[in-house]
Amino acid sequence: MNKLIIVLLFLAVCCSQACTPAHTATASTPSKDPIQQFTEETLLRQPGLLPAQVGICLYDPATATYKYNYQGDKYFIPASNTKLFSLYAGMKYLGDSLMGMRYRVTDTALFIIPAGDPTLLHPAYPDQPAIRFLQKAHRNLYLTPGNWQDRPLGRGWAWDDYNDDYMPERSAFPVYGNLIRWMQDTISGSFFSIPDIDWPVRFSPDSSKQGFSVRRDYHNNVFTITEGKSRVLEQDVPFITDGIASAALLLKDTVGKPVGVRQLVPGSGKDGVVYSRPVDSLFRPMMYNSDNFFAEQTLLMVGNQLLEKMNDARVIDTLLNGELKGLPQRPIWVDGCGLSRNDLFTPQDFVWLLDKMSKEFGLARMEGILPTGGKGTLSNYYKADSGYIYAKTGSLSGVVALSGYLLTKKNHLLLFSILINNYTGSGVAVRRQMEQWIHHIRDTY
Repeated sequence: MNKLIIVLLFLAVCCSQACTPAHTATASTPSKDPIQQFTEETLLRQPGLLPAQVGICLYDPATATYKYNYQGDKYFIPASNTKLFSLYAGMKYLGDSLMGMRYRVTDTALFIIPAGDPTLLHPAYPDQPAIRFLQKAHRNLYLTPGNWQDRPLGRGWAWDDYNDDYMPERSAFPVYGNLIRWMQDTISGSFFSIPDIDWPVRFSPDSSKQGFSVRRDYHNNVFTITEGKSRVLEQDVPFITDGIASAALLLKDTVGKPVGVRQLVPGSGKDGVVYSRPVDSLFRPMMYNSDNFFAEQTLLMVGNQLLEKMNDARVIDTLLNGELKGLPQRPIWVDGCGLSRNDLFTPQDFVWLLDKMSKEFGLARMEGILPTGGKGTLSNYYKADSGYIYAKTGSLSGVVALSGYLLTKKNHLLLFSILINNYTGSGVAVRRQMEQWIHHIRDTY
């Protein structure tokens, strides 16, 4: 009996050992993907990015596969990367040339029908076909409201930035970029503006400040000037558009006759269009300078031509349910430029769009519109060997973004999007870390 018990115990032990997996037979932990490992070391473990939300998407259009996808399907505030979507809309629907304005000629009057063109009387564009046309008109001039159905400021914009030149009001018939350029003559100390205005001007009694500055009242076109003693004696200040009333007032001196405001009169007349300039002459500075105003007006112009309504919400909805319905994730898209923190996009959305744009419009055209290293908003980055990256930047407080095309040293085209929210510390440091990551990808692939 005792021998039987011993044998049974022996067999039980042997069975137990046989059924227990040996540690030496355990598969080793798989090594990390090289991109993942490098990303963790250069980006994700950096002190300023430890509390941040980061999304990275690296896409190979030749194989239609993601080479790296870290939180690529998560939503982020994209800042000015939003302009890529407005750019697509403009390239898709605005044709080869910008519509400067439409018009109707009757026996006694010429009615100006706005088209939203932001280059009208803009100082960056000396050639003004629409103005030449109006100057030659031998009839009474009337500016009509046109198809405007929106607000002067975008949804979610910071109201206290109203005096800053990067946030002029949107309008149906913009003039001078909807900005007044104020200057102080360094010799005489006199002040003047471009254009000349009839609006009230005041002078600040505060003589302690060194910098020249102009501040507009929040609710009125009343400007307060502080005399400057510094070297910079120029400032662009947004004016209140008041629908089309301000544009009509400012047109008077330029065209050499009064411009009234009146609804378009139903009935007969000769209709026509004046085109202002090639579309890429607007798109290039829009992307190189990250021009908010150009992006906003581009979206409104698309609405005007596509829907006969200058309304960004309606044109955005039309785009998302039409040409952009294939996006990996449907974004929350509320403005044309990305000033709003209500905008939410994913990195996968941006690489999808970049792929679509290169296929529809050609990579060469995209390279002519987007800035490369050492140019535009990339002027301080990717300078050593520019011409291999073409990308759109994005910046708000706590937000850094970069999406674009990357040509590797092996002549391999990759699309990428990096969206970072809620970082701490220096934005420049974050951009340098992104630059290091881009260089690594370029050298590796």
